Amino acid sequence: MLHELRVENLLLIERAELRLGPGLNVLTGETGAGKTMLAHALDLLLGGKARSGIVRPGAAEAYVEGVFDFPSRLREALGERLPDDAEELVLARRVWADGRTRAYLNGRSATVSELREIGGELLAFYGQHEHRRLMLASAQLEIVDGFCGPAQRELRARAAAAHAELRALKRRAEELGAIGGARERELDLLEYELREIEEVDPSEAEQAELEREAERLRHLEGLRGAAIAGAEAIMPDSGESGASALLAGAVAALDGMAGVDPELEPLIERYRALALEADDLATELRGYEQGVEGEPGRLDEVEERLTALQRLERKHGGTIAAVLAHADECRARRDELTGAEAALEETRAQLEQARGRLDAVARELRAAREEAAPALAERVRERLAELAMAGATFEVALSERDEPNATGGDTVELLIAANPGVPAGPLRDVASGGETSRVMLALLGVANADVQDGAGLLVFDEIDAGIGGHTARAVGSQLRALAAGRQVLCITHLPQVAAHAERHFRIAKDGSTDTAITTVTDLPRAAVVGELVRMLGADETDRAARRHAKELLKAA
Repeated sequence: MLHELRVENLLLIERAELRLGPGLNVLTGETGAGKTMLAHALDLLLGGKARSGIVRPGAAEAYVEGVFDFPSRLREALGERLPDDAEELVLARRVWADGRTRAYLNGRSATVSELREIGGELLAFYGQHEHRRLMLASAQLEIVDGFCGPAQRELRARAAAAHAELRALKRRAEELGAIGGARERELDLLEYELREIEEVDPSEAEQAELEREAERLRHLEGLRGAAIAGAEAIMPDSGESGASALLAGAVAALDGMAGVDPELEPLIERYRALALEADDLATELRGYEQGVEGEPGRLDEVEERLTALQRLERKHGGTIAAVLAHADECRARRDELTGAEAALEETRAQLEQARGRLDAVARELRAAREEAAPALAERVRERLAELAMAGATFEVALSERDEPNATGGDTVELLIAANPGVPAGPLRDVASGGETSRVMLALLGVANADVQDGAGLLVFDEIDAGIGGHTARAVGSQLRALAAGRQVLCITHLPQVAAHAERHFRIAKDGSTDTAITTVTDLPRAAVVGELVRMLGADETDRAARRHAKELLKAA
């Protein structure tokens, strides 16, 4: 149940607060006063899209908040989102002038999708768009299945799963069938590419090693020359003094001062080590120069091997890693093609099994629908009789589809004839706006009588459009009956409907200021008569109209 609805800066509404009660709550007001703004406020709490220009001129943002009972069925679903001792749910939506919005759940940020999911559990909204939806075959099938009960929902879920599996298997069979058509040609290409890769047998480690070897072989003379130059600078073969001789002379001079100054001793040691290292370095450089050699023709072999690897890289991704990955893909595809025929036969067998499962659940769905359809039609006729359509014919016609789909193997058509002796025709073709409203109310009345775990609040936005007189009074009576044991909010322009309310709110617009202001007032019982007089189109001082208004209240 919705306890409080707060609205701030929503178009004409500067600030409004509605404290709703159980049973039937109605909202009335002059055309253009902003009744639909409150409907839009509720739609925002359901995660609906904010309309352009919805923020009141001059305000930075609009804000909508609803305080609801906390249904036990939502506690487990919300988990740790709310404290265990939370006794109510507060849904809120903030809308900025630039179109940005933010959703809140008990003061904490939430996503719009979360608001939509939770709001859908708390309230159900029925407006003029619901009239149009009632014309759709899918919506009519949902009504029949809803009347069948919870078991039908489980069957619908099984049908949807079986249909999804069937479609996936059909796609798989088509893919395998297409594979068969070009199988041999693709296999030849795969075998050629694999053979080309496997003959070269590429390796990233080998490629790195070959590149290092090629670089060495290309610079053999340079490497020898550098080694000889280094060795000659230290210890020339010609007998001339080199770095080694100079270092030896310096060591001798330093050794002559050994033991004189302790601070010099470590430096002398380092110099001796430097002289020894120079001699060792010269020996190793000469050894390196003698060992730098290459087998005749080895450079050509290395470069030829690198060229083969580079050719594969150019064809298959630019790196040896990409070449190896392509080879793996080719093997996997080759295996798939090789086993395509067997896979196709297996898929066709699975397809027949899935078709059998879908047909079986479709038969169960049909049996339940055939049993429920006459009972649903009878109960709707009873409701229509109470809505001044006593002579109306209402039927639920089932027909079989060529092939079952996600909802089973049936289509449903709601048929109606508003007057006796006239053959029933499809609701979308023969019903007027007022008749459609009454059929919708009758269907909702039947459905909600059987569903105890639905939304706690039902909201009707001018469901009484296109009717009046005794029919309007009957609609009001039906709404009040529908509100027994639950909460209903009806936005209406008919006094015959408003008279049945247990709580009455009036919305009024004050255009005396630069920016019009809309206010919402919770009418005390004594003020309801005056509002009904206004709705009857009479002056407040009109005694006959006041008497009529009181009679409407008394009759309700």
